[in-house]
Amino acid sequence: MIHIDKITKKFGKNISLNSVSCDFNAGDSIALMGANGAGKTTLIRMILGYYHADNGKILVNNMDPIKERVEILKEVSFVPQLPPPIKLSVDELLYFIEKSSNISREKIYYYVNEMSLDIKAHLHKSFFSLSGGMKQKLLIGISAAKESSIYIYDEPTANLDPRARENFYKILQERKSSSISLFVTHRIEEVKELVNREIYMDLGEIISDENI
Repeated sequence: MIHIDKITKKFGKNISLNSVSCDFNAGDSIALMGANGAGKTTLIRMILGYYHADNGKILVNNMDPIKERVEILKEVSFVPQLPPPIKLSVDELLYFIEKSSNISREKIYYYVNEMSLDIKAHLHKSFFSLSGGMKQKLLIGISAAKESSIYIYDEPTANLDPRARENFYKILQERKSSSISLFVTHRIEEVKELVNREIYMDLGEIISDENI
C-alpha cells in the first residue's frame, strides 16, 4: 500500500533521506525509530506529500503523494507530535471536519470519550487554548473516527498521562487488521505489543527492518 523506492531528499547540503527503500503493506503495524535527525519525520512528510523527492519515488495506494495528494489524504489519519496552532473553536473545528471529511460528530465524541475527555464541555474554547494532553486526545479521537486505511502517529503518547495511554492502546487494538499503522516513537516498550515490525533509521538511512 506504501511503496518507497530509493528516495533521496536534501535540504541544502544536508541529506535527510539517502536512497531509502521499503514497503508498508496491509496489516503492517510498524515502529519507526531513530535518533533526532535520523530522517523519520522527513519520510513521513514525503508519504503525506509535503515534500518533493530529489530522487526516487513514493506510491501510496498506487498514487503519487504530490500529484494525487487530496485523494491520498482521504485514506490517511495523521496525528502529529506537535498539535497544529489552530485558532478555531473546538465546535468550529469539529464542524469543519464533519463537512470536509464526512465524519460523524457523534463518532468523534465516542472516541474522544474513550480517551476520557468530555470535549462537549469545551466546545466554546479555541483549540489553541486547550492543554497539550487535551489537544492530543481530541486529535486521536478524530483519527480513530475517520476509519482510514493508513494511520500515522508521530510520538502520539508524548502529552498523555498513563491512563490516557492505556485508552489509546485499547482503541488501537480494536482497529481493523487490514490497515497500516505507523508509529514514530522513541518508546518501543510502549508500542511493542501493538507492532509486528520494527524499523530503525540513522543519518537518513534504514539501518534495520525486522519483523517481530
